Amino acid sequence: MSTNFYMDNEDLRFQVEQAFDWSELVALYESDFTDPEGFKSVDEAVQFYFDVLDTVGKYVATEVAPSVVRKLDNHHPKLVDGEVVMPDEATRIFEGFRDMGLYGLNLPRALGGLNAPITTYFVVSEMLGRADTALVGRYGMHVGIALSLLAYSLKEGSIEHDGSRLLKTRFDQAIAEIAGGEQFGCMVMTEPNAGSDLGAIRTKGVLGDDGTWRLTGQKIFITSGHGQHQLVLAKTEDSDEGLKNLSLFWVPRKIQRDGNTINNVKIDRLEEKLGIHASVTASLSYDNSEAELIGNRGQGFELMLMLMNNARLTVGFECIGLIEGAFRLAREFSAERESMGQSIDQHEMIADYLEKIEVELKGLRALGFRAAYLTDLYNQLEIKLQLAPPADSKELHALRRRIKKIKWQARELTPLVKFQASEKAIELSSLALQIHGGVGYTTDYLIEKYVRDAYVTTIYEGTSEIQSLMALKDQLQKAMKDLPEFLRVSAQSRVQSLSALDPLKRKLAGLQSKGYGAIQHILARIAKDKWSYVTDKKLTEWPHAFFTDWDARRDFGFGLLHAKRLTRILSEVAIASVLVKQAEKFPERRELAEQFLDRALPVVNWMHEEIHHTGDSVLEKLADQRNQDSST
Repeated sequence: MSTNFYMDNEDLRFQVEQAFDWSELVALYESDFTDPEGFKSVDEAVQFYFDVLDTVGKYVATEVAPSVVRKLDNHHPKLVDGEVVMPDEATRIFEGFRDMGLYGLNLPRALGGLNAPITTYFVVSEMLGRADTALVGRYGMHVGIALSLLAYSLKEGSIEHDGSRLLKTRFDQAIAEIAGGEQFGCMVMTEPNAGSDLGAIRTKGVLGDDGTWRLTGQKIFITSGHGQHQLVLAKTEDSDEGLKNLSLFWVPRKIQRDGNTINNVKIDRLEEKLGIHASVTASLSYDNSEAELIGNRGQGFELMLMLMNNARLTVGFECIGLIEGAFRLAREFSAERESMGQSIDQHEMIADYLEKIEVELKGLRALGFRAAYLTDLYNQLEIKLQLAPPADSKELHALRRRIKKIKWQARELTPLVKFQASEKAIELSSLALQIHGGVGYTTDYLIEKYVRDAYVTTIYEGTSEIQSLMALKDQLQKAMKDLPEFLRVSAQSRVQSLSALDPLKRKLAGLQSKGYGAIQHILARIAKDKWSYVTDKKLTEWPHAFFTDWDARRDFGFGLLHAKRLTRILSEVAIASVLVKQAEKFPERRELAEQFLDRALPVVNWMHEEIHHTGDSVLEKLADQRNQDSST
């Protein structure tokens, strides 16, 4: 049994201690080492981060042991007299996080935090995911909500600073309560008739004559919905612009007034779920509930996305941890289980299963760390731009351009991390259960819990389908924005796939070429379908119809149909690109890159062929049905 989930994980330590570039991040977090209470060098700061991760790794390995995990799985939270009662095991674990100061890990020192980069939070999330994914959601509702309140205060300008360091925010009391482990929060969006379609939200926010906002409506499937500091999306406008009707509110679940406690939000019920049993999933009612507007009216979706982007990366790392846990269970079981005169890990198929899980796990982790670095970096550069913008206009322009570029790179990778890691959590944990055979299907072995827990990860914080639609939209926009450049790099990848001297780079170029080919085919098909619609109109109406008159279902149907296949391709290409880049710097990683490419190429070829040759019958049936509906 492991005694440290950080120290026993060689690949995780490689990503943290060797592959990750801490230098610029540390300088940004430490205000170029001008903080008298801060670290004086990159090495000093980084060693502190490593020590924290070592401590957390030891705590999770020893205190969230398999026996405790099984108790967490069996002893569900209960709703008693309108309040959530957590099992003793969970309470003890969360108190341990508090005692370590873990809830303030990424907050500035002036706000009671440890001032560590957000990437360390993702690493902690992975280690918790390896133990019990149910714990990640609650932990995230401390760190994630506190960081979001800080970010919102920055964005709306309600902060105090000394030119380089944050000193005070509008939400200081809430942040202090969260950092100290006294309270936590939750993000509140989903409604009975508004899941992925947030434009259908009905919870209403009304501004009273006394200047107080009040919310009325119902929310469902809210992770840690018993949290005190709730970030709630509600409709405040009545225009036809959908998401622009939404505003974001801070809503305290309980209000202390005149010595009395007022229940501002009612917990209606707790969901009984397939997995993540130690995580509270609640239905909430708002009945004229007092609220404070965050930012501006109509800015709610934009502000919530700031929280959701980090939440999606958190789920990605949670899934990486889950796969790590499932892999270790399968590896240990197969080494001990004998069949036909040898341990089953010596049988060819089982050995192949184990290698597949390990190779894909390490690839996912490499991609996750790349996305984490880009996200961390652009967040800190934006803070620098706001607090201490360069006086020189050229430097200011260069900084803005750099932030825009890094932010776009992070935006491209975030849905891929969430999509691929969650999809692989199901696939690879199921493969680990298969290695266990019949006993894996019993509750005597822990692997079944990993499989059950994996299924929710493709659903919450944006379904796999939503992630794939985001990826599709971004890639099509990128290609159409500069089509000549897209065609140039596409052609270059084809040439490189034949002529690159390094066989590793030839394989990578071949993979990239398939990705560009898939995008190009989708674009061509969309243009073809659009052109057939345009030619039905008068010649004088063609320009307007082709360039401005777009219908998502009619014109983008082929792309929407194949969005998940394209996202799978993009994910495989992104992982391979990171692994090959790491192999160039660290030759010992070359074998991993080769193994991943050998497994990725047939998968990408398969997806590429499906995009080219399937789906017409589905689109025809949908078109016929819509025509029938419109005629009745």
